[in-house]
Amino acid sequence: MFQNDTITAIATPVGNGGIGIIRLSGSEACRIVALFFKSKHFIPDAHHSHRLHFGIIIDPQDGSALDEALVSYMKAPRSYTGEDVVEINCHSGIVLLDKILRMSLDAGARLAEAGEFTRRAFLNGRMDLTRAEAVIDVIEAKSEVGLKIASRQLTGKLAQRIEQLYGNLLHISATVEAAIDFPEDDILVDASSALAEQAKTIVEAADALIATFHDGCLYASGVQTVITGKPNVGKSSLLNALLGDDRAIVTSIPGTTRDIIQETITLDGLPVHLMDTAGIGDSDHEIERAGMERSREKIKHADIILLVLDASRPLDHADYAVAALLADKNPIIVINKTDMPSAWERGDISALMPADVTVAISALHHTGISELKQAIARMIVSHHSISPSDILIANARHRNALEKTRTALDQAITGLLSARAPELISIDLHAALEALGEITGTTTADDILEVIFSRFCIGK
Repeated sequence: MFQNDTITAIATPVGNGGIGIIRLSGSEACRIVALFFKSKHFIPDAHHSHRLHFGIIIDPQDGSALDEALVSYMKAPRSYTGEDVVEINCHSGIVLLDKILRMSLDAGARLAEAGEFTRRAFLNGRMDLTRAEAVIDVIEAKSEVGLKIASRQLTGKLAQRIEQLYGNLLHISATVEAAIDFPEDDILVDASSALAEQAKTIVEAADALIATFHDGCLYASGVQTVITGKPNVGKSSLLNALLGDDRAIVTSIPGTTRDIIQETITLDGLPVHLMDTAGIGDSDHEIERAGMERSREKIKHADIILLVLDASRPLDHADYAVAALLADKNPIIVINKTDMPSAWERGDISALMPADVTVAISALHHTGISELKQAIARMIVSHHSISPSDILIANARHRNALEKTRTALDQAITGLLSARAPELISIDLHAALEALGEITGTTTADDILEVIFSRFCIGK
C-alpha cells in the first residue's frame, strides 16, 4: 500500500439497486471527481466540506451524460480516513458503477486493496485497532446482541479500558526504570510491594476480560447446537420443524443423514446454529461410520445438545450408547413421535441419564416445537447473559494478547516480591506493555495488520 496516493473502490454491493456508491480517498480525490462530475456548487474547499452536491456524471470521452448523482466531499482530517474523501452516490447498476470506477482510475486513482480505507483511518489516527476491527464485526453481526457488542467496541469502550490498563502499567514500568537509572536511591526497597499490588490489579482486570471471551463468541458468532441420537429417531424432521422449512431429507431408511447439515435460527436475538448429525449406532458401511465419527466430534465442541429419543420404539442399547457419550453434557432430551402410541414411560429416562430439561414433541406435526425453542433459549440465557454496560471480547487476538500480558505480569510480580534485579523486572514489564499495546495497535506488527485488514471487503 502507498499512503500518499489516492485510492478508489465501489463501496456498495455490486448489482442493480436504488443507490450505488464509489468512494475515493486521498489528496487528489476532488481533482479526479471534478473531471467527470459537473455541478455549479462542487467547490473543494473547507467551506463546502460535509455537504451533498447535486450534479451530472459526464463521460469525458464524448461529453455524454451518464447519470444524475449526489457527491459528498469531506475535507481532511474530518473524514473517515483522515484524508480528503469524496463519495459519489448514483444509481446502482453493474455497468454504471464500473464505468465511473474506470473513469476514476483513468484520472489517476488506484484501486483500493481490501480494507485499505479503514487501514488508512487507523494509520492516520482516526481510530485505534479495536475500533477498526469493530467495523467488520458490525458488518458481519449475526444477531442484535452481536451487533450491540460490536457497536460498543466501535464507540471505543474496549479501547478506553485497555488504554487505562496500559497507563497504569506504564506508571509501574517508569518506577522500575527510575530504579535502574538511579540505583543509589534504592527506589524499589519501599515501592516493590505497592508496585506488585498495582500489577496484580492489572492482572485481575485482564482475567476479567479474558473470562468474557466465551460469551462474547457466543453472542458474536452463535451457539453451536447439535441434534443427535440413534438412527431414524427423527433428527432431520426436528431440524426441518425448527427451521420451518424442509431443509434435510427425511425418509424411513436409517442412515439417510451421513454428513453434517447446518442451518441457523435466531432465538431471543442470538444466532443458534443447528447441526443435524448422522445417527450414532453400529454400521458396516464405511460412509456411515465416517458420518458417525463427525457426529462425535461435533458433540465434543457443542454448546447445546438435543438428544432425540423415539417415543414409539422401546429404548434400546443404541439409545444408551448415545447417552453414554453425553454423560457430562447435560443435553436437552427431546421425546419425538408423541403423536404415536408410546412404547415407554417418561420415568424410564432416569435410567437412561439424568435430565434437567425434557420436551415432548412431534416433529412431523410441529407440536411442542415452540416449547423446545423456549427451552433452548432459557438454557442459553441461564448460562450466558450480558448487561448494556458489559465489555466483552469476541476476538481471539485480543484474548491472546491479554493472556500474554498476564503471563509477563505474573513474572514481573514474582520479581518485585523476590527483590529480583530491576533490569530483569523491566524486561517482563516491557513484554506486558508490548502485548497490551497489540490490542489497540500501539505495538502491532505490520504482518498482523495485514491479516486483520484482509478480512475487509474492497471499498471499506
